[in-house]
Amino acid sequence: MNGSFCRLPAALRRLAASRPLLFVPRPLSQAGSAGEGAGGGGSSKEEVEKLVRAHPVVIFMKGTPAQPQCGFSNAVVQILRLHGVNDYRAYDVLQDHDLRQGIKNYSNWPTIPQVFLNGEFVGGCDILLQMHQSGDLVEELKKLGIHSALLDSEKDHGKK
Repeated sequence: MNGSFCRLPAALRRLAASRPLLFVPRPLSQAGSAGEGAGGGGSSKEEVEKLVRAHPVVIFMKGTPAQPQCGFSNAVVQILRLHGVNDYRAYDVLQDHDLRQGIKNYSNWPTIPQVFLNGEFVGGCDILLQMHQSGDLVEELKKLGIHSALLDSEKDHGKK
């Protein structure tokens, strides 16, 4: 292993992907109705907001959940998998330069990945990892009606 991936906690490195995730590969210029985003002038705030609000859990990442192209994007995918979150929207910013710049402008956050819960910007890999470690992510998922698989894991571990 190399790069930033080596700095991930051992539990995240060991976690294997077992379920398919939804990945939306369309360029931002094709995300809206016909004619939206045309002209290559960058993505509009409205177009980005439509993507952010398309699902309760949305990530903008480098690569796909099945093949992340950076360690930080991989960490976000692994954290979601640890919690059993398999139903989310993932947008590959490497496939669309307008989307990559548009999401940075929209959130006023300079780095990728970016995580949105219920249309609200949460942060990047570091924030999601912090929320995971503190238990805050379980609570935020609960607000969305998503039961964290870690709660089941803790119950099973407590029975032993």
